Amino acid sequence: MSSDIKSLSSFVWSIAETLRGDFKQSEYGKVILPFVVLRRLDCILEASKPAVLAMAATLSDDLDDEARDTLLAGAVGQDIRLYNLSRLTFASLKGQDPKDIHKNLLEYITKFSPNVRDIFLDKFLFTDQLKRLNDAGLLFRVFDQFTQIDLHPEVISNLEMGYLFEELIRRFSEISNETAGEHYTPREVIRLIVSLLLVNDREALTGSGVIRQVYDPAAGTGGMLSLAEMEMKALNPRIRVELYGQELNPESYAICKSDMLVTGHDPENIAYGNTLTQDAHRKRRFHYMLSNPPYGVDWKKYADAIKDEADTQGKNGRFGAGLPRISDGQLLFLQHMISKMRNDEQGSRIGIVMNGSPLFTGGAGSGESEIRRWMLENDWVEAIIALPTDLFYNTGIQTYVWLLTNRKDTARRGKVQLIDASGERFWKSMRKSLGSKRREIPPEACDQIARIYHDMLNGNEGWEDVSKIFATTDFGYREIRVERPLKLAFAVTKEGLEALREAKPFERLDEGERRDVMEALLVHLPAGQRWMNRDAFDKALSAALRRAGAKIGAPVKKAILSALSERDEDAEVCTDKDGTPEPDTDLRDHELVPLNEDWRAYVQREVLPFVPDAWVDETYTDAQDGGVGRVGYEINFNRYFYKYVPPRPLEEIDAELKALEAEITGLLQEVVE
Repeated sequence: MSSDIKSLSSFVWSIAETLRGDFKQSEYGKVILPFVVLRRLDCILEASKPAVLAMAATLSDDLDDEARDTLLAGAVGQDIRLYNLSRLTFASLKGQDPKDIHKNLLEYITKFSPNVRDIFLDKFLFTDQLKRLNDAGLLFRVFDQFTQIDLHPEVISNLEMGYLFEELIRRFSEISNETAGEHYTPREVIRLIVSLLLVNDREALTGSGVIRQVYDPAAGTGGMLSLAEMEMKALNPRIRVELYGQELNPESYAICKSDMLVTGHDPENIAYGNTLTQDAHRKRRFHYMLSNPPYGVDWKKYADAIKDEADTQGKNGRFGAGLPRISDGQLLFLQHMISKMRNDEQGSRIGIVMNGSPLFTGGAGSGESEIRRWMLENDWVEAIIALPTDLFYNTGIQTYVWLLTNRKDTARRGKVQLIDASGERFWKSMRKSLGSKRREIPPEACDQIARIYHDMLNGNEGWEDVSKIFATTDFGYREIRVERPLKLAFAVTKEGLEALREAKPFERLDEGERRDVMEALLVHLPAGQRWMNRDAFDKALSAALRRAGAKIGAPVKKAILSALSERDEDAEVCTDKDGTPEPDTDLRDHELVPLNEDWRAYVQREVLPFVPDAWVDETYTDAQDGGVGRVGYEINFNRYFYKYVPPRPLEEIDAELKALEAEITGLLQEVVE
């Protein structure tokens, strides 16, 4: 970010301070951001104002709205699709009576083209803020300060406007105590994602007549889309880039749509609404998709619609692979993006930033694991890059860039590249922190990461601890259920009798029946005997009950057996009617067998030498392939890039402790003296 933009941001921020006392800090952005957009549009349209008004005077009332809009926007003389039919500008408004500023601003805003009126009236709700400012006696003062800012494109480029919006939004989100999930993507992270998306397509993007569609399902203020277009045009100035997106936050949507308007893009390609429940680009497919969806934000409010789509459309819908836990919707966005991949020769590439949860959360059979399985078994995942911590403004957590494509090169088929770019060689500390952002990825590090990815470096050329390539099946496993036999010993004890008295089936007996049962246990069973075989105790119990005249049902008898039993390794194995050993659920365990290994060989090597009486429950099978054990997938970066750090020598620690003790003693001595 240039010093000019920083100065401009500070000046705009000083205008926000004008609102103190009359507006809550969390409301500053609702006033300042639309004023920034309004000033930007005024600077763009001021020079063409006479031509637009002259064109409007020549148009017939019978002309349809679409034709009228086309002619008026054409009169602006730039490749933008907006106009304003008011004779007022910021410059002329300043010369009007300050008492009329509210009326004049409303007239000015309502004379914009319909696509701009929607931004100010429906999304920014700017008329409400203007009224509040006017009632507080602040409207002309705030307006006058904005007239001092020159936001003409010749002075402030579209890219610089993006930086300005980013900085202002960051500040407003900080003072509003936004959650860590409501963050904005730093420009160097976007540049890295774009570089990774384009590095293997440079040849395909050159030449004339090249058209590419780029999509962001969580578009925010449009920073990712704008930077993607800029990088693509740097490769090929003749390329035509069509930008698409959808955004849920009304202010962010308004800024993004404004940006599309002033840069000549079709603003209708930016949709408002919830991408997960209202797919505004249902029938479209895109060449490139990139996104930074919210982290750890639940989708409980939209669960009914999402579950309904998953149930009714299954594999033909967006969420057929599975649903993640309700507390985190990142993998829903990724599935949505995969549904937008083009099924043609060019195919699609996806770059998405997520936290660590989608890598390993959820065991075999869970929604997260099934989604990973679906992506890896379809061979869409090309690479995953671990980024440094402390890159984002409102959160310092570890993040990862996932790269997916449905048109892998031959060399990458069946493989996934993991790149650990979290080390010190890939980041530098910022001179001044911006919220939680204390680090940034310098351009040379971005180029290094892109080269490691492009060249498929696999632990060579000095990158042994940075890049590794695995088969997709290396991340899979079978979760088999290992059982051990139930061994119970039986005895009439004080603790056992107390447990029986509290058992529900026993409590339901009448007083006489309870007395008969206790007589059978205390009088007709040998005192102090311990039975090591369940069948033997069952026979003795039945005989004792008959002698006591106690008539009980199966639930009460089951309660007696449960209360008077305890696990004993020396007892005989409990079996069913067929003589098959019964499993002890308390000893039940699960083993994760690598997908490429036979589970029988694994059990023979890793289980039976330690628990010879164990066996595998072969009824515990996978729902998809029917094999023994449930298939799961996880990608554990720490396992693949673990670096052992030996503990410090005891002598060194001891010396440090003694030095601290001496220092404390000296300080205490000073206090005493």
